Amino acid sequence: MRKRTEPVTLEHERCAASGSSSSGSATAALDADCRLKQNLRLAGKGPEPRCAADSGMKRTLGRRKGLWFRLRKILLCVLGLYIAIPFLVKLCPGIQAKLIFLNFVRVPYFIDLKKPQDQGLNHTCNYYLQPEEDVTIGVWHTIPAVWWKNAQGKDQMWYEDALASNHPIILYLHGNAGTRVATNLVRRLCERETPPDALILESPFTNIREEAKSHPFSVIYRYFPGFDWFFLDPITSSGIKFANDENVKHISCPLLILHAEDDPVVPFQLGRKLYNIAAPSRSFRDFKVQFIPFHSDLGYRHKYIYKSPELPRILREFLGKSEAERQH
Repeated sequence: MRKRTEPVTLEHERCAASGSSSSGSATAALDADCRLKQNLRLAGKGPEPRCAADSGMKRTLGRRKGLWFRLRKILLCVLGLYIAIPFLVKLCPGIQAKLIFLNFVRVPYFIDLKKPQDQGLNHTCNYYLQPEEDVTIGVWHTIPAVWWKNAQGKDQMWYEDALASNHPIILYLHGNAGTRVATNLVRRLCERETPPDALILESPFTNIREEAKSHPFSVIYRYFPGFDWFFLDPITSSGIKFANDENVKHISCPLLILHAEDDPVVPFQLGRKLYNIAAPSRSFRDFKVQFIPFHSDLGYRHKYIYKSPELPRILREFLGKSEAERQH
């Protein structure tokens, strides 16, 4: 028996050994194939696993959704602000006046307008006018050039005495608030029979309603439902009229209007319209009324007419003719 079983045992062991050897060869082949695929993926030559591709696609979609969500949120905020501003202006008309006249904007910001001498104007003094109740406007009084040297270091009393001199008194004001104050003040002076020698208006408008309608801020809401009710009615009903077109009908002194054709703040046609109202007025029958336009190619816009090299000549000619008419 022992002899017959030994060959079987040996054959079984040889089969097992052969099987073990085959299994090891297969495992080695599989390991080599896996390493090859891994190396190809690292080198970028093989396709990514399906789970990795899905993950990348999800991240891309997530970023797109997040961007669209933020964009939609911004658009909703802008739309909400756009709708809220008309109601805010209707409830608080004073906000609209601030937006139109921008008197809270100061460039450069840290300049002290109460001290013109800090700007090299050692011949100028700061004053305040109150043409209407609850309205105060700061103005600078500049003395004639022949007095500039004598003005160095003088106090306000000296400037007040200078106002009582025999030199011509000319009111030259610019823009929204300035021209409105000028026409209202000169009208009152003329009614007291103490008019100035001349009034010069730079970039004026007709009245606050037309100016508000033409202001760049209003362009955004020009087609907004109820534009007049939201924007124009509140500022006029609040007592702010700025009626230059009415004031010029009661002014009896020479009037010069200067306006740039490319003015983006006070449209050129409002200055021309104010001149057309003043010129035929009976109050100006004995005085000169003149309108000087500045071509848009000059680029003077709303506040740079003072840079015109022709301005001194224009003023001298106008004031010279006005003085001759006054003496005549």
